Amino acid sequence: MKKIFLLSLLVSAFAFTVQAQRYAVIDTKYILSKIPEYREADKKLQLIGEQWQKEIDDKQGILDKMYKNFEAEQFMLSEELKKKREDELFVREKELRELQKKRFGYEGDLFKERQRLVKPIQDKLYNVIQKLAVAKSYDFVLDKSEGITIIFADPKLDKSEEVLKELGIK
Repeated sequence: MKKIFLLSLLVSAFAFTVQAQRYAVIDTKYILSKIPEYREADKKLQLIGEQWQKEIDDKQGILDKMYKNFEAEQFMLSEELKKKREDELFVREKELRELQKKRFGYEGDLFKERQRLVKPIQDKLYNVIQKLAVAKSYDFVLDKSEGITIIFADPKLDKSEEVLKELGIK
């Protein structure tokens, strides 16, 4: 009997604290898609990425052609010339991998461009979210856009439109 009373008291206390918490659900991906500066920055990043990828693809095509030529000619080459060609292929392949890493690697050129173009917009958004959360006394603001585990979110809790309004975007 004592255990049942303590259990019911614990459940009641938990239910009371859950009711006392205020939270909001937003979708930052949706909000960012409505911000013209973000869409423009995203297009620029896509164009830059495509240009750099084309550069890498072109160099990969040249390297592939060099490999095919080497395979076809290797039987006619002296050991010294064969070794020289292998070394050249190795150096070219290494240069290509370094270029890929420089352009698309962690903290590469694309990452730096994203930081330069997108981070100020994201910072502005997060400042508005923080301001809204403080003004509305929310205990939690959950982002449902990417990978958060929300099984159900009541649409009336989604404050994305309010954030857009606060940003001056309709």
